[in-house]
Amino acid sequence: MTTDERLEKLERELARAKRRNRRLLVLALVVAGVAVVTAAWIGTPGNASAGTGAKVPNVVRATGFILEDADGKTRASLDVLPGGPALSLRDENGQLRAMLVAAKDGPALCFYDEKACPRAILDANKAVSMLRLYGAAAAGHVVLNTNRDGQGLRLFDENDRLRAEFKVDKDGPALILADENRKARAVLGVINEGPALGLRDATGKTIWKAP
Repeated sequence: MTTDERLEKLERELARAKRRNRRLLVLALVVAGVAVVTAAWIGTPGNASAGTGAKVPNVVRATGFILEDADGKTRASLDVLPGGPALSLRDENGQLRAMLVAAKDGPALCFYDEKACPRAILDANKAVSMLRLYGAAAAGHVVLNTNRDGQGLRLFDENDRLRAEFKVDKDGPALILADENRKARAVLGVINEGPALGLRDATGKTIWKAP
C-alpha cells in the first residue's frame, strides 16, 4: 500500500467515524428518552403500590420498583420498558444522573450532569465497545472504541467535528489530524512497508510526503 493509498483509506475511515459518532449521539438521545418515559410511568397513579401487610414472599415479582427519599422524592427506579430493563438514579432535585439500560442491541451505561446533559456513555454490542466522555458545554468530547478491525481514540472539537484520531488496525498504527472541515491534513502511519508521513492542502492534494 502506497502513502497516497494509505491517505485515501484513512480519509474514508474519517467519514465512517463521523457516521458512528452520529449513531452514538442517537443512542444518548434514546436513553434520555427512556428516562423521560420512566419518569412519566412512575408518576402515573396505580403504578406504585403500597404494602398490604401480608407475609413477605421469598421471591418478589413486579414490573417496577421505586425508591423515595425522606421527602417523598423519587431517587431510584427499576423498570421493565419496551426497550429493555432500565435502572435510573436521580439526585435530590429529581434530575436524572445515571442510567443503566439493557437494550436489544446491547447494554449502555450513561452519566449525566445537573442539567441532564450526557457526560459519559459506555456502550457495548456485537460490533463495537465504545466509551464517550464529554466536557462542559461546548467543550468537545473524546471517543475510545474497540471492534473487530482494531482500536481507536477520536477527539472532537466544540462543534462536534472530528479533528484527531489515533488508531491501530491490521495495517498498523496511524495518527490522523483533520482541519475544521474534517479533511485529513496530516497523516503519520506505520504500515507493513514501513513508516509514512503525508501532508495535504485544503483541497486534498498531497503537498508533501515521505517516503
